[in-house]
Amino acid sequence: MVRIKKFHLDIWAFIIVYSYKTPNEIILTMKLVLVQPPIQDFYDTEIRLQPLGLAYLKAAVKKHLPEVEVVIKDFHQGRGRRTVALPGELTYLKDYYPFPDQSPFSLFYQYYHFGAPFETIAREVAHEKPDLVGISSLFSPYFREVLQCAAAIKKKINCPIVLGGSHVSAVPELMLMNSAVDWVIRGEGERPLVELIRAWQGGKGLEQVPGLGYKQDGRMLFNPPGSPCPIEELPIPDFSDLDRETYRYEKRPLCFVITSRGCPHRCSFCSVHNTFPGYKRRSVQKVFEEIECRYLGGYRVFDFEDDNLTYDREEMKKFCRKIRQGFPPGEIELLAMNGISYQSLDRELLQLMREAGFTHLNLSLVTSNPIIRRETQRPQGMEKYLQVIREASQMGFKIIVYQILGLPGESLDSMIRTLCLNSRLPVILGASPFYLTPNTAIAQRFPGQTEEDMVRSRLTALGLETDQFGREDIYTLFIITRIINFIKGLGFHEDSIGLGGALNLARNMGKRSALGVALFEKLLKEGCLYAATKEGYQPLPKFNAGLFFNFWTSLDIIKTQKGKVIRVKNSFDITFNDGIIENIYEWKEVDRDDQ
Repeated sequence: MVRIKKFHLDIWAFIIVYSYKTPNEIILTMKLVLVQPPIQDFYDTEIRLQPLGLAYLKAAVKKHLPEVEVVIKDFHQGRGRRTVALPGELTYLKDYYPFPDQSPFSLFYQYYHFGAPFETIAREVAHEKPDLVGISSLFSPYFREVLQCAAAIKKKINCPIVLGGSHVSAVPELMLMNSAVDWVIRGEGERPLVELIRAWQGGKGLEQVPGLGYKQDGRMLFNPPGSPCPIEELPIPDFSDLDRETYRYEKRPLCFVITSRGCPHRCSFCSVHNTFPGYKRRSVQKVFEEIECRYLGGYRVFDFEDDNLTYDREEMKKFCRKIRQGFPPGEIELLAMNGISYQSLDRELLQLMREAGFTHLNLSLVTSNPIIRRETQRPQGMEKYLQVIREASQMGFKIIVYQILGLPGESLDSMIRTLCLNSRLPVILGASPFYLTPNTAIAQRFPGQTEEDMVRSRLTALGLETDQFGREDIYTLFIITRIINFIKGLGFHEDSIGLGGALNLARNMGKRSALGVALFEKLLKEGCLYAATKEGYQPLPKFNAGLFFNFWTSLDIIKTQKGKVIRVKNSFDITFNDGIIENIYEWKEVDRDDQ
């Protein structure tokens, strides 16, 4: 399961708000509004915002309670953005993101509210005159936005509120104790939502609603989670309220799909087991029928949001063959932006995926250090990783590889080794500064997280420092990945070229490319990285030039995604078969102090 982008999709998170009814009122029909709330951060991942979880909830309610009217309102995607103040917990970041940098190496600057204002949300929800309102709560750093949504809605229509989702599953007591919250639901959401509506309509008690947490006589009570709906019994998600044109990938309508829930691995930094404790997979036929349905509805790009899409290798092969038979080549494009475990890939599956319409591979390496992989319970090995990169590159996949920067216990030298390795491979670097996710195995090593800690549970926060690295180090490595990706993106016809020659060509590839070359050359000559602003070049004081040169002097070549070589030091090239990569980056079982 890829935690970087982190973008990890908890599709069951929701809040339910329901209006008070007198005991004598019998509700024969009712209206449920499901809401995707806004978030506040330095950036937003617009292509991964389709509210698949809410669509599953709507479909489940319509299947079991057809008399209930359900409406989905997306207050995040397509609702614009506005500048907001940086939260107090993140004010230290002003020194790390000090300028509106226009360079290719820039990280962040402005802090935004992405989505509709809270007042607008409350007004539009109240206008629907719902009996029940659900608001998705997907990620820990945005839990305050969820609470603000709930408070605004309650102020407008005076409704009790119940929260659910991965954050609630991790810290239910913390969320339930909030004065704006009446109920919480832990775990998968379809069955609890249906049972909650039934209990409410029938005037029954809440004790039998699975996974429900509630307040009674000043105490917090939590029902056992119960058994979730069998995955094969789940209806196709209902997207009827969502404008297809709002969710696009490279100008084509994008649709989210899952073939499975959960993950059989137990990576210590992953939170998926808080919501999906096991692993279960849908049948090939069911998934194919869903894609056919979406295709008829105008969708042409399908993103699989599984936590471990290819774990069942044989079922995945069957699925790819089914897609290949059902759609002409090039008719649809398949993605897996939540990441794929390279451990389950082989040449046959890669070829079938390519023929079915997969164009990209998002692979999670995390680290090349076997000691850290073992400590974080990562099952994958480096030999398999190099084999998959070699074969996928030969087949024409665009490969993005994710590394976590700043895992507890990992040294700077270890992180540099992984960066050097991937710089020399035909991949794009995807780096994610580590952050603690509540109630994960790795989080148990640290003191209990406060609300302030949870606000910092995001990659932009650069939130973790240890005795082996500081915030400036992770910030610097983060920017280094941008620099390397810039160099990997330089265009030239030769199979191999010197760095100077590649930079000379880049000067004539447009203003942004020329700017990148100028800033990079200043870094090499002056030992200082500058931001490009309207007022001119401004030095970035938190960039550790010494760490950069430690990394840079470890490189001999950089390889582009197309397999072309840029010689940094020497004129020789390498191939996958000459053993150089394996020999240079061979790890030894050493003590922590020797890493």
